[in-house]
Amino acid sequence: MVLLGRNKYRPPSPILCVAVQNTPTSFHQQPLFLISLRKNRRLLPLPQVNKANMPCRPAISSLSLGLPSIHSLAHRLDQAARYNLDIELFHDDVLEQAKQFSTSSSPGEAQLQAASHIRALCDARNITIVCLQPFRQYEGLLDRSLHAERIEETKLWIKLASILGTNLIGIPSSFLPVEEASGDIDLIISDLRELAHLGAPHGIRFTYEALAWGTHIDTWEQSWEVVKSVDRPNFGICLDTFNICGRVFADPASTTGMTPNAQSAMQESLRRMKAEVDVKKLFWVQVVDAERLDTPLLPDRHPFYVKGQPARMSWSRNCRLFYGEEERGTYLPVKEVLEVIFGDLGFRGCVSAELFNRSLAETGDNVPKEHAERAKASFAKLAEDFAYAL
Repeated sequence: MVLLGRNKYRPPSPILCVAVQNTPTSFHQQPLFLISLRKNRRLLPLPQVNKANMPCRPAISSLSLGLPSIHSLAHRLDQAARYNLDIELFHDDVLEQAKQFSTSSSPGEAQLQAASHIRALCDARNITIVCLQPFRQYEGLLDRSLHAERIEETKLWIKLASILGTNLIGIPSSFLPVEEASGDIDLIISDLRELAHLGAPHGIRFTYEALAWGTHIDTWEQSWEVVKSVDRPNFGICLDTFNICGRVFADPASTTGMTPNAQSAMQESLRRMKAEVDVKKLFWVQVVDAERLDTPLLPDRHPFYVKGQPARMSWSRNCRLFYGEEERGTYLPVKEVLEVIFGDLGFRGCVSAELFNRSLAETGDNVPKEHAERAKASFAKLAEDFAYAL
């Protein structure tokens, strides 16, 4: 009998579990079963997996429990621990914590001290930091002196990740204007390959995600082509259900909330995903939905409109919802995307809920608690819908 610590596998409900193997053999050779010590009964059998294909673990973005400038990190971590959630750490939290060290340290040193402080907070609550992100606006910079500065920043991030105890750094596709970021695919690939080269000696992996409003890379297909071209073992793709559906299926500036031929376009995109993505290069999955707007997100027609900001970006920052929150107005085909990711591709890695919403800026201690409760319910719904994977 092998005891699995809370950071090894976390079922949707916060119960202590053990893994039972029929014989003392290697992990991937025997099916595992989860047994509840609370009720001493057998639960769902897990599919056979190897060490690179572990059962999914629920995590939540630190920002999805409340804004760092309003809600203390300690309180947000308390709520994550209460519901047995790991943390996808937003760099904004590092910067916020670094303020207390900045008077006597350089900016970089203050961040390193902040990382040590955050790690201690998480360790005290038995929380694992599964990813540090987002390393924004990096690839394809036209100002190469700025690129050199970002390389130095990368070296700092590698140190931060090591202190935080994670080996994964998330990179969203750039949404800088074309005057600042090149669409030259060879330059984009070269820049990202440089990161992979820097991280490799330290065991750091990078995961690339196409934002639905990215300037040059805004679909998962484009990000997958980049990942294949970077062609480094520590460089993979992040599939985010919001950004996938938000680009192919949804259009918040439309009266219908959808793109033309949304259903067929989504089906074709998922067909390609099923046929083309190598699950070994899928490092990270983020699962959220979003609400359909009552009116199009257009100038003078919607309060979320921001001049110069893509409609999908404004929508993302204000209207994301957790998976399964139909009562709040979800409408994206997230379940269909996950059927491909979990079912057809067989992904069994880290899964997080990365929610951005206007509600995160509200004050009151109840905000982190409410969002943690909603995340917990969302993961329970995921476990119900995808029992074979979670």
